[in-house]
Amino acid sequence: MRRIRVIPVLLLKNGGLYKTISFKNPKYIGDPTNAVKIFNEKETDELILLDYNATVDKRGIDFKRIEEISGEAFMPMAYGGGIKSLDDAKRVFDCGFEKVVINSAFFDNIGLIDEIAGIYGAQAVVGSMDVKKTLLGKNKVFAASGSKKTKYDPLEWAMKLEEHGVGEIMVNSVDRDGSWDGYDLALINKITEQVTVPVIACGGAGSVDDMKEAVASGASAVAAGSMFVFQKKGMGVLISFPTGVTIKG
Repeated sequence: MRRIRVIPVLLLKNGGLYKTISFKNPKYIGDPTNAVKIFNEKETDELILLDYNATVDKRGIDFKRIEEISGEAFMPMAYGGGIKSLDDAKRVFDCGFEKVVINSAFFDNIGLIDEIAGIYGAQAVVGSMDVKKTLLGKNKVFAASGSKKTKYDPLEWAMKLEEHGVGEIMVNSVDRDGSWDGYDLALINKITEQVTVPVIACGGAGSVDDMKEAVASGASAVAAGSMFVFQKKGMGVLISFPTGVTIKG
């Protein structure tokens, strides 16, 4: 029986830590460096740091800031946001990150997966997909922080990412982001039945039971934001990693 990774996702904006609901209405949480220090004490499995609006704002990566943050981490860290090239990825790794999380750039250059994996290994490349329902109720993959609809359905894009060599796929439900209503289990199950690479479930977690359900649906790891930065739904900020979060699958 394997131990499932439980991964806090920290959203970076203008150097600060924020949390969104359905990728909108960002709320300031505090300093990401302090949050990383707390997660160190909680012995968190790993962290994902996302500068979630970097692509939309057409900003470059703040390498100085992310190096400051990674320098405080005692656990593996992945970074995403604004990575467009192999050189960008190299500089992120040089800042101390073990993995890069890439979304929008792969729609313009799917071969970037092969370039990065060829040097750093597939395990260092996480393909992130943001999934949102259309007005007709169909799941579609979106780019640019959920603002740009692509032509791909989630299963098709997941298989394409795997074909080009990603080490993991992070499936993020935009509609459930910050909802505390649980993961999109049907979506997770559909994707994990067709790909062999590990899938990280993200979007909607409100309890350990939600995480267990995601694992039962096929996820190899579970990620969450609100659950780790707020006391409870609708309550104040509290950076934490709940005790007893040991999930096996």
